[in-house]
Amino acid sequence: MQTKESIFSLLSEIPDPEIPVISIVELGVIRDVIISGKDIEVIITPTYSGCPAMKQMEDDVRKKMEEQGFENIKISTVYNPAWTTDWLSEEAKLKLQKYGIAPPEESTTDKSFLTGKPKNVTCPRCKSKNSVMISQFGSTACKALYKCNECLEVFDYFKCI
Repeated sequence: MQTKESIFSLLSEIPDPEIPVISIVELGVIRDVIISGKDIEVIITPTYSGCPAMKQMEDDVRKKMEEQGFENIKISTVYNPAWTTDWLSEEAKLKLQKYGIAPPEESTTDKSFLTGKPKNVTCPRCKSKNSVMISQFGSTACKALYKCNECLEVFDYFKCI
């Protein structure tokens, strides 16, 4: 018999479609798993309401569960409470940094990207804080685009949301 923990472990094998170095479990998108007899419900929360990767995540969850023999799979999307970067583990933040994406440096109380006064973000490559925001939106809407003034590299910053 499958347990909630074993299903979370199984789902942790699914990479985020946009950031393949972290899993959808590490990202905090998988909120809960409910087992009721032969029925499995996987509850997910998008990183933001318009996240284009959600359909891919749902398909990946369904495929992974079906590969393991599950038949009665329900995937429910919940928006409350809203996803927050606070749900990223320290390990996931380190993986983001090694991948070249600056992880959120503050908690969700940091909304500097909304004020028009961007902060200096630590460059994931050279670790300098001498950076400047180029755009409030990077490769995806949940990231901002920065440039390091030391190593001159451009990088994404995973905004605190």
